[in-house]
Amino acid sequence: MTVLKRINQDDLRNHNLSVVLNTMLRSTSAFSRADLAKETGLTKATMSLLVSMLLSHHIVKEGAPLVQSVYGRPSTPLSIAGGGVCGIGIQINTDGYGYVVLDLDGSVVAERWIARDLHDADADALFDELDTMLIEQEKTLRAQNYMIAGVGLALPGLVTEDGHLLMARNLGWEDLDLSRFDLVRRFDVVVANESNMAAVAQLPGYATQRTDEGIVGPNGSFLYVSTDIGIGGAIVRGGRVVTGDHGFAGEIGHLSVQMDGPVCRCGRRGCVEAYAGRRSMVEAAGVAEGNAAVSQEALDEFGRRVQEGDPVATAVFADAGHAMTSMLTSVINLADLDTVIIGGSWSRVPADVLARMAARIQERILARGTLNVRLLRASGISRPALFGAAQTGLRNFIDDPLRYLG
Repeated sequence: MTVLKRINQDDLRNHNLSVVLNTMLRSTSAFSRADLAKETGLTKATMSLLVSMLLSHHIVKEGAPLVQSVYGRPSTPLSIAGGGVCGIGIQINTDGYGYVVLDLDGSVVAERWIARDLHDADADALFDELDTMLIEQEKTLRAQNYMIAGVGLALPGLVTEDGHLLMARNLGWEDLDLSRFDLVRRFDVVVANESNMAAVAQLPGYATQRTDEGIVGPNGSFLYVSTDIGIGGAIVRGGRVVTGDHGFAGEIGHLSVQMDGPVCRCGRRGCVEAYAGRRSMVEAAGVAEGNAAVSQEALDEFGRRVQEGDPVATAVFADAGHAMTSMLTSVINLADLDTVIIGGSWSRVPADVLARMAARIQERILARGTLNVRLLRASGISRPALFGAAQTGLRNFIDDPLRYLG
C-alpha cells in the first residue's frame, strides 16, 4: 500500500511562498496583495501573512500606494527587491571560463570571464583557479548580506544527473568525477550540459524578475539548438528542461542525416555536427584546421567567403543548411514541438536564410497542416549558458524558499 506523505503547515507555507514568488517573477507588472490573491487562488488572509514574511526578509518591497477610485482604498504595488538573494553561474568552454552572479531582481551583481584556449585543459588546475576566484567572490557577497541560493555549472559535454562528466571531447576530458573538486562539493554545484543551461536562459521569469515578453512564455515548450563548435540541443516542455532518465536528452548534434557522410568526432558517419558544426564548416571550406578552426577569426573568414560567393564555402554552407533542416524536421516529428530557438553561430545567419530553413521544415514535417513551425533567434544574452547556470542556482530559492528564510 502506498504511504502518503503528510503535509504539515511548513510544507504548505513553503509551497504557497513558491507559488507567490513564481507569480511575481513571471509577470512584467507589479501586483497588489489583492491581485496576488486573485492570481494564485490563495485567500487574502494567507496572502497577507506570506507577503509580510517576504517583506520582513527583504525579498519583496512595496511601492507608492495607488488610489484606484474616489472611494476605493489605496492599492500598494509589490515588486521583487534586489540585494537579498543571488545565484552563481559558472561556465567552462573551449574559449575560456568564468562566472556571473545574478540577483533575484535580474540584475548582474558581479561577473568575470577569462578568455583562454582550453582545448586539452588540465581539469584540476582549472577548477583550482575557479575555486580561488569564487572564494573571493563569496566573501564579497557575504559582506553585502547576500544569501547564495545555489550555483550552476555549464559544461560542453555529457553530464549525468549525479554530476559525473562522461565526456567533453573539445576540452579533452573523459570520465571525470566532478565531486572530487572542492568547488563542486563546497557549493553543492548543479552541473549540466551547456545547451540545457542556455535553454533555461530563454525562459522569462524562470528564477529572476521578468522584464519583457520574451520570445517564449514562462511555461513555453521548445527545442533549443546550441551551435557553437559543435551542435547541441535541449528540449523544454512547460518551462522545464527535459533531461531524460540519465541527463543526456537533447543530443541532437549526433543525429545522422547521411549514412555514408563524413566521419564525426563521435565516430559515426553523417552526424549533423559533421556538416553544420562551426569547426566542421571551417575545415571543410579550407579556412583553417584543428584548434585554429574554432577561432572567431576563422568563423568570420568563413562567413566572408560565403558572402562573397566563394564556391567551396558556399557549397559547404548549403550542405550545412540542408543538414540542419533535415535534423530539425526529424526532431519536430519526434518531439511534437513547433518552436525552435537557435543560439550561437547559426543565430547570426541572415534572416532570409532562417526563413528558407523554416519554410523547408514546414513543408516536410508530418503535421504540416496542423503545426506552424517557428524558427527563432535566441535572446541576445551574451553567454546564455552562463546566465542559465546562475538561474539554475537561483531556482533553489524559488522551489524551496523556507530553506533560506527560516
